[in-house]
Formats: sequence, structure tokens, C-alpha cells
Amino acid sequence: MRAAMATAVVGDDVFGEDPTVNALEAEVAEVTGKDAAIFVTSGTQGNLASLLAHGDRGRVAILGDQSHIFCYEAGGASALGGIMYHTLPTAADGTLDIDAIDAAVVTSAANPHFAQTGVICLENTHNRCGGAVVPVAHFDEVAALAARHGLPVHLDGARLFNASVAASTPVRTWCDRVTSVSLCLSKGLAAPVGSVVAGPREFIARVRRVRKMLGGGMRQAGVLAAAGRIALHEMVDRLAEDHALAQRLAAGLAALPGLHLDPARIETNIVVLELAPGLDPGTFLDALATRGVRFVAFGGRRVRAVTHYGITADDCDRAVAACAAVLRELGADDLEREQSRLDALYGRR
Repeated sequence: MRAAMATAVVGDDVFGEDPTVNALEAEVAEVTGKDAAIFVTSGTQGNLASLLAHGDRGRVAILGDQSHIFCYEAGGASALGGIMYHTLPTAADGTLDIDAIDAAVVTSAANPHFAQTGVICLENTHNRCGGAVVPVAHFDEVAALAARHGLPVHLDGARLFNASVAASTPVRTWCDRVTSVSLCLSKGLAAPVGSVVAGPREFIARVRRVRKMLGGGMRQAGVLAAAGRIALHEMVDRLAEDHALAQRLAAGLAALPGLHLDPARIETNIVVLELAPGLDPGTFLDALATRGVRFVAFGGRRVRAVTHYGITADDCDRAVAACAAVLRELGADDLEREQSRLDALYGRR
């Protein structure tokens, strides 16, 4: 990637004159089956620009209460675009209840009391659901509902290539069922910077204007797009290695007292585990960090680990060993025994 960046042929992307950016955008449009695409600085910017391009101020975005757009993108569509979030409960597999979506939709302007729906948002893979691959069948249901109401569907596809590799299904299969999609090049595909939004040509023209408004218009951006092209061409198939390592990591962690997770639910490269009651996540994470292992807090007693390019089987084994050492220090065995006694006493489990 660094060699490609150093030798990239560049121009002024704000004027559409950077040949490397143009090539990347054309390749993503082809992969997704969309009319056009646009290179943006990040997945957050891609999602924000998409929502602003889909919905006028005062419109509503319907999305899951565990979605990345709602949880981790600083409320950008509301703060900067006047778009309201209508959240629905997210199922463990990353899906949303179809009847709940239908009940949340407001398209009639006859009653001035109600804000009208502007867009429905999906996510794949689903980050807070542990990297779950949201099935094509769910996209079929949402697409049919959206078509009935005349609404666009936006897909936060930050890890859509992970879903594609895990399910042996082309990216385009999901993209055919949505209006627009944002794809990250800088997560599992290992590029240093960048995402790409794809969709109808008129929509991408609106996104381009929003991108400029957000300060995302870059000049000789080909030095970044060059790495993105390597990511797209050479880094997709190897995602299977990340998935296999996540399985290895999950199996090791599941055997440790004080950590609760089901390895059978690990579908891609995200491992979410829950600490036993009595174990403080902050203390656990700090102790791991001193041993060179970094997991992240994920809400409540949950923490997240992610496998990616540069992580090896030895790294996963070292992480398991470090967790075991920390748990011993924190007295996890005693906590587990006490919890088991209480569960037996009160008839739980």
C-alpha cells in the first residue's frame, strides 16, 4: 500500500480530476452494482453524508437502537442535518422487526403534527451484535417494505466484505436490496484511510455536495485512494483468516472462568464477551493493557476484541494467556464459584 501511495498518479479530486480516485470510485460502483460512488474520509462521514443526501431537515431516520450510526457517530445527522432518529430494538442477530419498522413509518403529509420518514438504515456486519452477518432474507423484507412506502434504504456496510466472505455471498447481493451503501476500506481491508459511498448517480451528486459542506473535499486524494484500491483488490479474500482467528480467540476465552461468551455465535472477526458479576471492566482492561493486549469497553460488563490484518494465531494465544493471568489476579475463580452457588440456591440457570 505504501508503494502504491508513493507512486500514485494524482490530480484535483474536488474537480473530479484525480485519476486514482476516479478509478477507485468506478471499481466500487462495479462491485456494488450501483451507478456511481464517491470516496470519503471515513465511514462516519459516509453515513452522515448519505443521511443528509437522503433526507431534508425535519425528516426521520429509522434505525436500530444498537446501530453504529446511532451509538457511535456523535448524533451527526441530528446536529448537522436536522434529521431525527427513530430507534427500534435491535435483535441479537442484527435485524429489526419488520412490523415495528412498518409501524414507525410516516409518509403522509396530511397531518402536520408528524415528522415524515426520510430513510431506513441497516448495518452489516452488525458491530454491537458481535459481528453478526445480517441475512439477505432480512434485506428482502426491508426492501419490500421500503418500496411500498416509497422510501430509500441506506446500508452502513463498514464491514460488508466480512459478511460477504463469511456467507460466501457477493457484496452486490446485499447492495441490490438497498438504495445506498457506505463501505469502509480502513477496517478489515487494512487501508490507512477512507470509505466509499455508492448509490444512484443523482444521489451521489448530492453526497458530493454534502461532502464538500462537511469539509471532506480533498485535493490530491489519489495518494489515499491508491491504498484503497490495494485494499479492494488484495485484502478481501484474506478476511477469512481474521474470522478463523476470531474463532480461535473465542474458544480460548470461553474456557476461562469469569468470561462468558458462546464461540458458536462468532461469525466474523468480532468477539464480544461479558465479564462475570463482580469483575470491573475498567480494571480488567487496564490490567490487560499492561500485558500488551488491548480490548475495548463495550457497555455494561461487555468488552470487545477484534482480529484483523497483522494479528496472528500466536497473538490470539498470548491474549488468552494474558486474560487468564488477569482473571487469576482478580479472583475470577472465587467469583464464579459464588455465582454458581447463588444460581443453584435460587434455581437460576
